[in-house]
Amino acid sequence: MPEPQKPAADGDKAAAAPADQKEQAEEEDAQPAVEHAPGEGPQLSELSGMFVEKPESVTATKGKDITFVAKVDSSNLTRKPAMKWLKGKWLDLGSKAGKHMQFKESYDRNTKIYTYEMSIIKVVDADAGGYRCEVTAKDKCDSCTFDITVQAVQEDQQDNILEAFKRSGDAGEDAGDLDFSALLKKRERKQEGPKEEVDVWEILKAAKPCDYEKIAFEYGITDLRGMLKRLKKMKKVEPKKSDAFLRKLDPAYSVDKGKKIQLTVEVADPDAPIKWLKNGQEIKPSAKYVFESVGNKRTLTINKCSLSDDAAYECVVGEEKCFTEVFVKEPPVTITKLLDDVHTVVGEKVEFEVEVSEEGANVKWMKDGVELTRETAGSKYRFKKDGKRHILIINEATTEDIGMYYAFTNGGESKAELEVEEKELEVLQSIADLTVKSAEQAVFKCEVSDEKVTGKWFKDGVEVQASDRIKMTHIGRTHKLTIDDVKPSDAGDYTFVPDGYALSLSAKLNFLEIKIDYVPRQDPPKIHLDTSGTGNKNTIIVVAGNKLRLDVEITGEPAPTVCWMKGDTVVAEAEGRVRVETRKTLSSFVIEGAEKQDEGPYSITVTNPAGEDKANVIVKIVDVPIPPENVKCTSVGEDSAIITWDPPPFDGGVPIKGYLMERKKVGSDRWTKLNFDVYESTTYEAKKMIEGVLYEMRVFAVNGIGISQPSVNSKPFMPIAPTSEPTRLMVDDVTDTTCALKWRPPEKIGAGGIDGYIIEYCKEGSDQWVQANEKPVEKNQYRVKDLPVGEKMLFRVIAVNIAGRSPPATLTQGVTIREIMENPKIRLPRHLRTKLITLVGEKVNLVIPFQGKPRPIVTWFRDGVPLEDKTVGTRTSEVDTILFIRSSERTHSGKYTLSVQIENMSDSADIHIQVVEKPGPPIAVTVTDVWGFNAALEWKPPKDDGNCEIIGYTIQKADKKTK
Repeated sequence: MPEPQKPAADGDKAAAAPADQKEQAEEEDAQPAVEHAPGEGPQLSELSGMFVEKPESVTATKGKDITFVAKVDSSNLTRKPAMKWLKGKWLDLGSKAGKHMQFKESYDRNTKIYTYEMSIIKVVDADAGGYRCEVTAKDKCDSCTFDITVQAVQEDQQDNILEAFKRSGDAGEDAGDLDFSALLKKRERKQEGPKEEVDVWEILKAAKPCDYEKIAFEYGITDLRGMLKRLKKMKKVEPKKSDAFLRKLDPAYSVDKGKKIQLTVEVADPDAPIKWLKNGQEIKPSAKYVFESVGNKRTLTINKCSLSDDAAYECVVGEEKCFTEVFVKEPPVTITKLLDDVHTVVGEKVEFEVEVSEEGANVKWMKDGVELTRETAGSKYRFKKDGKRHILIINEATTEDIGMYYAFTNGGESKAELEVEEKELEVLQSIADLTVKSAEQAVFKCEVSDEKVTGKWFKDGVEVQASDRIKMTHIGRTHKLTIDDVKPSDAGDYTFVPDGYALSLSAKLNFLEIKIDYVPRQDPPKIHLDTSGTGNKNTIIVVAGNKLRLDVEITGEPAPTVCWMKGDTVVAEAEGRVRVETRKTLSSFVIEGAEKQDEGPYSITVTNPAGEDKANVIVKIVDVPIPPENVKCTSVGEDSAIITWDPPPFDGGVPIKGYLMERKKVGSDRWTKLNFDVYESTTYEAKKMIEGVLYEMRVFAVNGIGISQPSVNSKPFMPIAPTSEPTRLMVDDVTDTTCALKWRPPEKIGAGGIDGYIIEYCKEGSDQWVQANEKPVEKNQYRVKDLPVGEKMLFRVIAVNIAGRSPPATLTQGVTIREIMENPKIRLPRHLRTKLITLVGEKVNLVIPFQGKPRPIVTWFRDGVPLEDKTVGTRTSEVDTILFIRSSERTHSGKYTLSVQIENMSDSADIHIQVVEKPGPPIAVTVTDVWGFNAALEWKPPKDDGNCEIIGYTIQKADKKTK
């Protein structure tokens, strides 16, 4: 006898069977039947072969954990595959994730294999059945099926007698139904001989309800409640036609988020009360939910649908119900602010920012076709969300990060290019030669552009080691080597080498040895001025803002008097920004924070009783140049623009080496560098721009001192290409002095649109084109006037927009300027060729076309006399004439004649109008004879026939009493 089983939808325990029946059930379970949707065959994995490893069918022990593993190869996929675990045909297990069912996903970047795991914790009987896993990726899909069979725990009955009295499922202590199936399964049965197979369900359907329990006990059915449910379903007959509903709700409805939806039923009784329920709760009328009742139709309108409206709905009429489900779809997320290209150097932080239309939207980042996720990115990338803004952050850019980056939403995408260049180290201040005396302090100082750069100091090629007397410091961009208590052994060549750069800075330390000789007491003064390291003789160049200290050695006995002068002005001693500091044998000229006004010739004079000495020094102040001027866009292309500018009026005293350019989109604060190497010309073609987007440019000037401040931004400009030529140019009309042209717009217009058209003409055989219109015309037609009579002319039309003129559309053949004669002719409409009959008070409006060149003279007549009736109006154009009567009267009846004339040629047409109304009553009605039930009548026609022939009479009679 086959083992009775209840449907999987019931939440109760599966029925237990005796040992002999269980063996038979296991044989049947060994070959599970895979269910498929109607009209579908089994979807085998071999269709696309995406699975590397598939989950296998298992027999699980009740109460134990089981795990299924599926592996998918993504090496040939353009995007991440999506995996679904399903039970039966349609039940998506993803919604059941929790303590009982757990799902896990991992990715191996080396093998490009995704691993998906499904774990069932503490298997119960309800987990038995057929399962399916589906994987999809764009246009590829694959699936495989497997089964779970649940078997009871094989334990000694006496040791676990209390455990048998357990509750079903994973319910708590006081929940669930008691399950005694364990006791029944362990009960020993007497060995019986083979008996015939009996269909228990046929016995149950034929038995009385009072015998159900007895039959269940006899055949070993322990799940009585599940048996009754299944029996109840088997006894159901075909549902009879609904008495309350003529038309029920559809099984399901779909609506976009924010839109409205209407659920409509038709009821048999128009007066029957109706209730609407959402997830079992009655809906009350409101602005959100609107009820309508029209005849037998009942409608529920849900306005501005949100995700909370995604639910099950019922319509209840009396005892009958009909059901449906509403699915709310979210609109696609679009990108409102696109990505910007980034140009940077190695080690800099990079941010790509995109803005979307919805907060909390899912944005997917990709680089060169490879998706960037938190799992695969590691510490290299960071992802940031701020409302609608989504930011991809690269902490320290390298040359490996060069490429195209994409941001995807379900409704759009944006891309930007990252360019990374190697960083160049710039020397802002080099080290200088020093001459020091014994026991003095020597300080070598240099400054580089990157404050993160470290380096080493060398003396005569040997690395300098720090000590109590020698100290090396690195503060910001400045590197210092300080030597205290200088000794003769400290003299030599000192070099600073930055780490990681093929660059070195060198200077010399000269030890000044003082020798005391016996000399005469009087020695003429002498100035020992050395400016050999400054280039030009006696010329000292100082960068603006820097400090100048010129130490001049002075000899003479007795000690000479020192005087520094700028022109005729004496430089103050020991005070002020420009000052002189004097010691016994040394005079120091100091300028703190050099300025342009400090530039000029200086002189030093030393005197003592033995004589005088004088030397001249020229101080030149140099600075970075001032910004370039007059930055402007001179022309644009589809994705490029030509930018020009004027050199700086002042180059800072040092020749200009070149320029650096930057651009940005209007409305953005991020400037993009266009070049890293200086550009020498003052004209530059900027490329890789987006058509239709406004840009601004600025320029920096570079000299030997540094980079200037940025120039004033150029006026916004837009890369736009001119349109293509206009199409289908043709001649519409020609007179003695004019020619009318018409054409169609260009096939390719672009982002710049069309501002208008320019029409030009010239004589055939000439190339001197004359513009016919001062301003561009917006219409697609134009009449060129004042043309020479009889000449053969050529015409062309050019479209104009912000980008300039399009290629011209030119007539292939010349046009002779001469009037074309056409005889006058009236084209009388068919319905006016017979008499026009209308009622009194109605409106008459007759449109009659005619032709003729030049324009004919139009005249209206009534009954042969020119029409002068003010109640009859006429209006005439170049191609037709209109006769209209606002309210017709019988006096308007008659013959109207239209005449069109050109010189001695003419044409005419007659229109007959008859205005009618109801006739008057007949007169002189008399009874001429009466016999039996009959009477004979006579009368005379009415005096007024209503301006129309009488076609008959109607006779009525009335009772004298009732009228």
